[in-house]
Amino acid sequence: MILAPQEAPKEGASGASIILVTGANGLVGSRLVARLALEWRVVAVGRGPARVEGAEYHALELAERGPLRALIERLRPEGVIHAAAMTDVDACERDPAAAWAVNVGAVEEVAQAARAAGAHLLALSTDYVFDGAAGPYSEDDVPNPRGTYARTKRCGEEAALLIAPGAAVARVAVVYSGRPGAKRTFADSAAEALLAGREVRAFEDQHVSPTLADNAAQMAIGLYRSRRAGIWHTTGASVVSRVEFCRALARKLGADERLVVPTRLAEAKLLAPRPLRAGLRVDKIRALLGDGAPWTLEAQLDRFLEERR
Repeated sequence: MILAPQEAPKEGASGASIILVTGANGLVGSRLVARLALEWRVVAVGRGPARVEGAEYHALELAERGPLRALIERLRPEGVIHAAAMTDVDACERDPAAAWAVNVGAVEEVAQAARAAGAHLLALSTDYVFDGAAGPYSEDDVPNPRGTYARTKRCGEEAALLIAPGAAVARVAVVYSGRPGAKRTFADSAAEALLAGREVRAFEDQHVSPTLADNAAQMAIGLYRSRRAGIWHTTGASVVSRVEFCRALARKLGADERLVVPTRLAEAKLLAPRPLRAGLRVDKIRALLGDGAPWTLEAQLDRFLEERR
Protein backbone atom coordinates (compact mmCIF):
# COMPACT_ATOMS: atom_id res chain seq x y z
CA MET A 1 0.00 0.00 0.00
CA ILE A 2 1.36 3.44 -0.95
CA LEU A 3 1.23 6.01 1.82
CA ALA A 4 1.40 9.79 1.62
CA PRO A 5 4.80 11.22 0.70
CA GLN A 6 6.98 11.93 3.72
CA GLU A 7 9.26 14.85 4.37
CA ALA A 8 12.99 14.16 4.60
CA PRO A 9 13.79 13.28 8.21
CA LYS A 10 15.50 15.87 10.36
CA GLU A 11 18.73 15.01 12.11
CA GLY A 12 19.68 15.52 15.74
CA ALA A 13 23.08 16.44 17.08
CA SER A 14 24.39 12.90 16.48
CA GLY A 15 23.30 12.93 12.85
CA ALA A 16 20.58 10.32 13.43
CA SER A 17 16.91 11.13 12.96
CA ILE A 18 15.27 11.56 16.40
CA ILE A 19 11.83 10.59 17.63
CA LEU A 20 10.88 11.52 21.18
CA VAL A 21 8.44 9.23 23.00
CA THR A 22 6.71 10.22 26.24
CA GLY A 23 5.19 7.63 28.55
CA ALA A 24 8.08 5.38 27.58
CA ASN A 25 7.68 3.09 30.60
CA GLY A 26 4.01 2.45 29.86
CA LEU A 27 2.32 -0.44 28.07
CA VAL A 28 2.19 1.19 24.64
CA GLY A 29 5.09 3.59 25.17
CA SER A 30 7.56 0.80 25.89
CA ARG A 31 6.58 -1.02 22.72
CA LEU A 32 6.86 2.20 20.72
CA VAL A 33 10.41 2.63 21.97
CA ALA A 34 11.34 -0.98 21.17
CA ARG A 35 9.97 -0.81 17.62
CA LEU A 36 11.20 2.70 16.81
CA ALA A 37 14.72 2.00 18.10
CA LEU A 38 15.22 -0.41 15.20
CA GLU A 39 15.28 2.54 12.81
CA TRP A 40 15.46 5.87 14.64
CA ARG A 41 17.42 7.43 17.45
CA VAL A 42 14.81 7.35 20.23
CA VAL A 43 14.70 9.75 23.14
CA ALA A 44 12.43 8.30 25.81
CA VAL A 45 10.68 10.26 28.55
CA GLY A 46 9.02 8.61 31.51
CA ARG A 47 8.43 8.65 35.24
CA GLY A 48 11.02 7.12 37.55
CA PRO A 49 13.79 4.72 36.51
CA ALA A 50 14.00 3.59 32.90
CA ARG A 51 12.28 0.32 32.05
CA VAL A 52 13.18 0.49 28.36
CA GLU A 53 16.33 -0.28 26.39
CA GLY A 54 17.78 1.13 23.20
CA ALA A 55 16.92 4.74 23.96
CA GLU A 56 18.33 7.83 25.62
CA TYR A 57 16.15 8.16 28.72
CA HIS A 58 14.98 11.23 30.65
CA ALA A 59 12.95 10.96 33.87
CA LEU A 60 10.46 13.84 33.97
CA GLU A 61 7.27 14.67 35.85
CA LEU A 62 4.81 15.81 33.20
CA ALA A 63 2.78 17.84 35.69
CA GLU A 64 5.83 20.11 36.04
CA ARG A 65 5.77 22.66 33.25
CA GLY A 66 8.94 23.61 31.41
CA PRO A 67 11.47 20.72 31.32
CA LEU A 68 9.71 18.66 28.65
CA ARG A 69 9.19 21.63 26.36
CA ALA A 70 12.83 22.63 26.81
CA LEU A 71 14.00 19.10 25.95
CA ILE A 72 11.95 18.99 22.74
CA GLU A 73 13.01 22.43 21.63
CA ARG A 74 16.67 21.60 22.33
CA LEU A 75 16.66 18.26 20.49
CA ARG A 76 14.41 19.40 17.63
CA PRO A 77 13.25 15.85 16.87
CA GLU A 78 11.71 14.72 13.62
CA GLY A 79 8.61 13.77 15.58
CA VAL A 80 7.04 13.37 19.00
CA ILE A 81 4.78 10.49 19.99
CA HIS A 82 3.00 11.48 23.17
CA ALA A 83 1.91 8.29 24.93
CA ALA A 84 1.98 9.58 28.51
CA ALA A 85 -1.22 10.07 30.47
CA MET A 86 -2.81 9.76 33.89
CA THR A 87 -4.83 6.62 33.10
CA ASP A 88 -6.16 5.52 36.50
CA VAL A 89 -9.74 6.68 35.98
CA ASP A 90 -10.67 6.52 39.66
CA ALA A 91 -7.53 8.44 40.66
CA CYS A 92 -8.47 11.08 38.10
CA GLU A 93 -11.88 11.39 39.73
CA ARG A 94 -10.26 11.88 43.14
CA ASP A 95 -7.74 14.46 41.89
CA PRO A 96 -9.11 16.42 38.92
CA ALA A 97 -6.31 19.00 39.13
CA ALA A 98 -3.63 16.33 38.68
CA ALA A 99 -5.60 14.77 35.81
CA TRP A 100 -5.85 18.15 34.09
CA ALA A 101 -2.16 18.89 34.57
CA VAL A 102 -1.10 15.63 32.89
CA ASN A 103 -3.88 14.88 30.41
CA VAL A 104 -4.34 18.44 29.18
CA GLY A 105 -1.46 20.60 30.39
CA ALA A 106 1.27 18.21 29.28
CA VAL A 107 -0.35 17.73 25.86
CA GLU A 108 -0.53 21.49 25.43
CA GLU A 109 3.15 21.78 26.34
CA VAL A 110 4.16 18.98 23.97
CA ALA A 111 2.09 20.49 21.15
CA GLN A 112 3.63 23.92 21.63
CA ALA A 113 7.12 22.44 21.69
CA ALA A 114 6.49 20.27 18.63
CA ARG A 115 5.21 23.30 16.76
CA ALA A 116 8.25 25.37 17.73
CA ALA A 117 10.61 22.56 16.71
CA GLY A 118 8.80 21.75 13.48
CA ALA A 119 8.19 18.18 14.69
CA HIS A 120 5.28 15.98 13.65
CA LEU A 121 3.07 15.18 16.67
CA LEU A 122 1.12 11.99 17.29
CA ALA A 123 -0.81 11.91 20.58
CA LEU A 124 -2.49 8.85 22.07
CA SER A 125 -6.04 9.09 23.38
CA THR A 126 -8.84 6.77 24.49
CA ASP A 127 -12.23 5.26 23.76
CA TYR A 128 -13.47 6.92 26.97
CA VAL A 129 -14.10 10.14 25.03
CA PHE A 130 -17.44 8.48 24.13
CA ASP A 131 -20.26 7.95 26.63
CA GLY A 132 -20.77 4.32 25.63
CA ALA A 133 -24.45 4.65 24.81
CA ALA A 134 -24.28 3.53 21.17
CA GLY A 135 -20.89 2.05 20.27
CA PRO A 136 -18.96 0.88 18.41
CA TYR A 137 -17.94 4.36 17.33
CA SER A 138 -16.20 5.72 14.26
CA GLU A 139 -13.92 8.74 14.11
CA ASP A 140 -16.85 10.78 12.78
CA ASP A 141 -19.01 10.19 15.85
CA VAL A 142 -19.29 13.09 18.27
CA PRO A 143 -17.54 12.52 21.62
CA ASN A 144 -19.49 12.88 24.85
CA PRO A 145 -17.01 12.22 27.66
CA ARG A 146 -18.18 11.40 31.18
CA GLY A 147 -15.96 11.66 34.22
CA THR A 148 -12.70 13.45 34.85
CA TYR A 149 -10.43 11.07 32.96
CA ALA A 150 -12.62 11.10 29.85
CA ARG A 151 -13.12 14.85 29.86
CA THR A 152 -9.43 15.63 30.31
CA LYS A 153 -8.43 13.21 27.57
CA ARG A 154 -10.91 14.82 25.20
CA CYS A 155 -9.50 18.25 26.02
CA GLY A 156 -6.04 16.84 25.38
CA GLU A 157 -7.13 15.72 21.93
CA GLU A 158 -8.21 19.24 21.08
CA ALA A 159 -4.98 20.72 22.47
CA ALA A 160 -2.92 18.50 20.16
CA LEU A 161 -5.03 19.12 17.08
CA LEU A 162 -5.41 22.87 17.55
CA ILE A 163 -1.87 23.79 18.56
CA ALA A 164 0.35 21.50 16.46
CA PRO A 165 -0.23 21.80 12.70
CA GLY A 166 -0.80 18.41 11.07
CA ALA A 167 -1.02 16.55 14.39
CA ALA A 168 -2.68 13.15 14.63
CA VAL A 169 -4.57 11.57 17.53
CA ALA A 170 -4.58 7.78 17.90
CA ARG A 171 -7.29 6.44 20.19
CA VAL A 172 -6.56 3.15 21.96
CA ALA A 173 -8.67 1.05 24.34
CA VAL A 174 -8.32 -1.64 27.02
CA VAL A 175 -4.60 -2.07 26.47
CA TYR A 176 -2.86 -5.19 27.77
CA SER A 177 0.50 -6.91 27.40
CA GLY A 178 2.03 -10.22 28.38
CA ARG A 179 5.61 -8.99 28.35
CA PRO A 180 7.71 -9.49 31.49
CA GLY A 181 7.92 -6.34 33.57
CA ALA A 182 4.90 -4.71 31.91
CA LYS A 183 2.20 -3.10 34.01
CA ARG A 184 -0.33 -5.67 35.24
CA THR A 185 -3.73 -5.54 33.60
CA PHE A 186 -7.08 -7.31 33.75
CA ALA A 187 -5.84 -9.81 31.15
CA ASP A 188 -2.91 -10.86 33.35
CA SER A 189 -5.12 -11.33 36.39
CA ALA A 190 -7.68 -13.29 34.38
CA ALA A 191 -5.03 -15.58 32.86
CA GLU A 192 -3.48 -16.35 36.23
CA ALA A 193 -6.86 -17.08 37.81
CA LEU A 194 -7.99 -19.32 34.97
CA LEU A 195 -4.76 -21.33 35.03
CA ALA A 196 -5.16 -21.78 38.78
CA GLY A 197 -8.77 -22.92 38.43
CA ARG A 198 -10.17 -19.84 40.15
CA GLU A 199 -13.27 -17.90 39.13
CA VAL A 200 -12.95 -14.70 37.12
CA ARG A 201 -15.71 -12.11 37.47
CA ALA A 202 -16.17 -10.16 34.24
CA PHE A 203 -18.65 -7.56 33.05
CA GLU A 204 -21.22 -8.95 30.63
CA ASP A 205 -22.66 -5.52 29.82
CA GLN A 206 -19.45 -3.66 28.94
CA HIS A 207 -18.35 -4.02 25.31
CA VAL A 208 -14.82 -2.94 24.45
CA SER A 209 -12.07 -3.13 21.84
CA PRO A 210 -9.24 -5.03 23.58
CA THR A 211 -5.87 -3.92 22.24
CA LEU A 212 -2.57 -5.68 22.67
CA ALA A 213 0.06 -3.02 23.40
CA ASP A 214 2.36 -4.22 20.62
CA ASN A 215 -0.44 -3.95 18.06
CA ALA A 216 -1.29 -0.43 19.24
CA ALA A 217 2.37 0.55 18.87
CA GLN A 218 2.57 -1.01 15.41
CA MET A 219 -0.45 0.95 14.19
CA ALA A 220 0.70 4.18 15.82
CA ILE A 221 4.05 3.93 14.04
CA GLY A 222 2.32 3.19 10.74
CA LEU A 223 0.13 6.24 11.25
CA TYR A 224 3.18 8.32 12.18
CA ARG A 225 4.98 7.26 8.99
CA SER A 226 2.00 8.27 6.88
CA ARG A 227 2.03 11.83 8.27
CA ARG A 228 -1.76 11.78 8.16
CA ALA A 229 -3.47 14.25 10.46
CA GLY A 230 -6.69 14.10 12.46
CA ILE A 231 -8.27 11.42 14.62
CA TRP A 232 -7.71 7.69 14.11
CA HIS A 233 -8.87 4.59 15.96
CA THR A 234 -5.92 2.25 16.54
CA THR A 235 -7.47 -0.53 18.61
CA GLY A 236 -7.86 -4.25 18.15
CA ALA A 237 -10.29 -5.31 15.44
CA SER A 238 -12.73 -7.19 17.69
CA VAL A 239 -15.48 -5.64 19.82
CA VAL A 240 -16.42 -8.01 22.64
CA SER A 241 -17.82 -8.00 26.14
CA ARG A 242 -15.45 -8.55 29.03
CA VAL A 243 -17.08 -11.97 29.49
CA GLU A 244 -16.44 -12.87 25.85
CA PHE A 245 -12.82 -11.77 26.22
CA CYS A 246 -12.28 -13.98 29.26
CA ARG A 247 -13.98 -16.98 27.69
CA ALA A 248 -11.81 -16.65 24.57
CA LEU A 249 -8.77 -16.45 26.83
CA ALA A 250 -9.92 -19.56 28.71
CA ARG A 251 -10.17 -21.49 25.44
CA LYS A 252 -6.64 -20.45 24.47
CA LEU A 253 -5.38 -21.59 27.87
CA GLY A 254 -7.32 -24.86 27.84
CA ALA A 255 -9.11 -23.71 30.99
CA ASP A 256 -12.76 -24.23 31.95
CA GLU A 257 -14.91 -21.43 30.46
CA ARG A 258 -17.35 -21.93 33.32
CA LEU A 259 -14.84 -20.24 35.60
CA VAL A 260 -15.83 -16.94 33.95
CA VAL A 261 -18.65 -15.51 36.07
CA PRO A 262 -20.75 -12.79 34.39
CA THR A 263 -21.43 -9.68 36.42
CA ARG A 264 -22.70 -6.19 35.63
CA LEU A 265 -20.71 -2.99 35.76
CA ALA A 266 -23.10 -1.27 38.16
CA GLU A 267 -22.54 -4.02 40.73
CA ALA A 268 -18.87 -3.03 41.05
CA LYS A 269 -19.81 0.44 42.40
CA LEU A 270 -16.71 2.02 40.85
CA LEU A 271 -15.97 5.69 41.51
CA ALA A 272 -15.52 6.91 37.93
CA PRO A 273 -18.07 6.25 35.18
CA ARG A 274 -17.12 3.66 32.55
CA PRO A 275 -18.71 3.56 29.09
CA LEU A 276 -20.71 0.39 28.44
CA ARG A 277 -20.84 0.13 24.64
CA ALA A 278 -17.49 1.73 23.91
CA GLY A 279 -16.02 -0.32 21.09
CA LEU A 280 -14.25 1.55 18.29
CA ARG A 281 -14.50 1.00 14.54
CA VAL A 282 -11.16 0.52 12.82
CA ASP A 283 -12.14 0.78 9.14
CA LYS A 284 -10.13 3.99 8.68
CA ILE A 285 -6.81 2.68 10.00
CA ARG A 286 -7.36 -0.62 8.15
CA ALA A 287 -7.78 1.30 4.88
CA LEU A 288 -4.54 3.18 5.55
CA LEU A 289 -2.33 0.35 6.80
CA GLY A 290 -3.92 -2.79 5.37
CA ASP A 291 -6.33 -5.50 6.51
CA GLY A 292 -3.87 -7.07 8.93
CA ALA A 293 -3.10 -3.85 10.83
CA PRO A 294 -5.74 -4.12 13.58
CA TRP A 295 -5.36 -7.65 14.98
CA THR A 296 -8.37 -9.82 15.71
CA LEU A 297 -8.92 -11.01 19.26
CA GLU A 298 -7.73 -14.49 18.27
CA ALA A 299 -4.45 -13.12 16.93
CA GLN A 300 -3.98 -10.84 19.92
CA LEU A 301 -4.47 -13.64 22.43
CA ASP A 302 -2.02 -15.88 20.58
CA ARG A 303 0.61 -13.12 20.79
CA PHE A 304 -0.33 -12.35 24.43
CA LEU A 305 0.35 -15.96 25.43
CA GLU A 306 3.61 -15.98 23.45
CA GLU A 307 4.69 -12.87 25.36
CA ARG A 308 3.85 -14.48 28.69
CA ARG A 309 5.97 -17.50 27.79
